[in-house]
Amino acid sequence: MSQPTLNGRYDTVVVGAGPAGVMAALHAARRGDVLLVDASQLPRDKSCGGMLNEYSQEFLSRFGELPAESILEPRFVNFRYHDWDRKILKPTELSFLNVDRRGFDDWLVSLLPDNVTVVGSTSLASFEQDADEVRVHLKNAADHTVSCGNLVGADGPRSSVRRKLGVGSVGTYVTLQDFCKVEGDIEPFFDCIYMRDIGDEFAYAYIVPKGDVAIVGSVFYPKTKRPYEKHEQVLQRLRAALPLGASSKREAWVALSVRHPTDVVLGSGRVLLAGEAGGFMSPSSGEGISYALNTGQLAGQAIADGTGFNALSRYRSSADDISRNISRKLRWLPFMESRSGKYLAGFVPTPIVSRITKGL
Repeated sequence: MSQPTLNGRYDTVVVGAGPAGVMAALHAARRGDVLLVDASQLPRDKSCGGMLNEYSQEFLSRFGELPAESILEPRFVNFRYHDWDRKILKPTELSFLNVDRRGFDDWLVSLLPDNVTVVGSTSLASFEQDADEVRVHLKNAADHTVSCGNLVGADGPRSSVRRKLGVGSVGTYVTLQDFCKVEGDIEPFFDCIYMRDIGDEFAYAYIVPKGDVAIVGSVFYPKTKRPYEKHEQVLQRLRAALPLGASSKREAWVALSVRHPTDVVLGSGRVLLAGEAGGFMSPSSGEGISYALNTGQLAGQAIADGTGFNALSRYRSSADDISRNISRKLRWLPFMESRSGKYLAGFVPTPIVSRITKGL
């Protein structure tokens, strides 16, 4: 499939075609033509558990029903804490819609209006901005330079836009996940599993049933050595206790490790940052899709309603509640991650755990 011909100028250029980038492009399109680029081939594969929390479900309801083929069985999964060593299970009322992430992202792109040009396999090489515009240098099969009124970085935890903007990087967790064949009955939960003797670098494991397979993942703190070996230990233990068979695929990726309010940066000048590129992710639960949808929308609206540098000030104002939400969660994080915090959680009544989880 041939790439579309690029114009020399767009009102807005968005880097990253995930939830944040699509929402930014969709709303910025009210102002003028938008170019949306992604480094991956589209439709893209994104290493992700593929679950939409209740906030994301409500947000997306205005766009109609998700295609049936993008929803997997069981259709809904509830979050459950699992202290593996002490055999403590605490199911919560926090419910997720269980989606195929590739199909979900492809559906989002289909919502875009005709004045949004979408180009895959195209990465950001560099950019410069001044009082009048942003000049964006792109690379795919050839090199391109386009100018725009605003640039939106929505290109994830390893954001090229953020890095080249020079506003400080954010640490990242290492995530590994296998797609394991299900060889029996598996409970319809999104299990968050604590195992204490894998090592202090190990944050938690998770299991999400996806039809005839289950995603089995491990999350490791930044700078973990030999995460693949530790992930194999996790898989070995889970397979010994659950009907999990051979892996058909393994994915490796990174997720934000937000540790301080200053990790959240909304941009500089004519450049706005949304989703994980801006540091928007729950530091306590690791959930990021709802933050991506909301900040992408706010960035796009700020561009549609403002001009140039004014867009960033509008965006800062509208996203203030989200920034404060992350700061609030950060206050709980050291205790939640501590051994004592995980131990004491086993004594908290399940209804209280469920209520607390909804706020994470």
